[in-house]
Amino acid sequence: MIKKTLYFGNPAYLSLRNKQMVIRLPEVECQKELPEIIKKESVRTVPIEDIGVVVLDSQKITITQGLLAALLDNTTAVITCNSQRMPTGMLLPLQGNKVQNERFRSQLDASLPLKKQLWQQTVKQKIENQARMLQLYASDHARNLKRMAADTKSGDPDNYEAQAAAYYWRNIFPNNTEFLRDPEGEPPNNLLNYGYAILRAVIARSLVASGLLPISGIHHHNRYNDYCLADDIMEPYRPFVDRAVIETMRKMPITENLTTDLKREMLSIPVIDVKIAGKRSPLMIAAGQTTASLAKCFRGELRKISYPILE
Repeated sequence: MIKKTLYFGNPAYLSLRNKQMVIRLPEVECQKELPEIIKKESVRTVPIEDIGVVVLDSQKITITQGLLAALLDNTTAVITCNSQRMPTGMLLPLQGNKVQNERFRSQLDASLPLKKQLWQQTVKQKIENQARMLQLYASDHARNLKRMAADTKSGDPDNYEAQAAAYYWRNIFPNNTEFLRDPEGEPPNNLLNYGYAILRAVIARSLVASGLLPISGIHHHNRYNDYCLADDIMEPYRPFVDRAVIETMRKMPITENLTTDLKREMLSIPVIDVKIAGKRSPLMIAAGQTTASLAKCFRGELRKISYPILE
């Protein structure tokens, strides 16, 4: 079942009742002149089991501990935003799989050669998806990336991942040849940041559900990063976010302060249609297939991670 992504950008009271998230709006409840029946009708409920991601994008949201516990028990990723309304933190459950200890051990005991092979697969698929993006939006610039993907070796010793990224960002926006991919840079960097934050939450949630540790990566090893494995596994998925950003740019201008409409476009990322293992699937479901295949690679049951192909 496709899980819902819930976005809260205005003041709200969020609580738990009968395994349902209860959503109350203080702006409605504080209106004394409104009839009680209207106030009651403004209350909404959502089954906890239907929720995959929650984005808290207001400094005036009140959420109960009972609801937080229920969301985490359901392996829901809860994203918090700062005063600039950009994602700044994420909550995930400590336990998301019945055989978690066993899978933790197989992940932590993975050999260096295995990790290098898994990173090779990850880099190749990312570059191949980037090449397809250039075919779609920049026509004549895909050949170099296809060569890099084909030449990527175990562990990516030639650092084709970085070389491909530099080439990709120079060419993906034909009408903006001076674009520089910088998290602190000018738009559409801010929209890319927002989309990647949603993607990261989806991947981290799937890793936990598959019984894996998001903190222990196959390539990323930043001591200050609690989601190294999520940052590894999301790499081939990034071009899907890039495509969503480009399509959004065709519909509306990207402002420095992201509007609700712009954020709404990025909140559709979990249900983007992707092709994985020869079949079409929503991105959130595909992420679960990817992380499940990764867990099997750690256990020696598979030799290849299942990643989506951008068409």
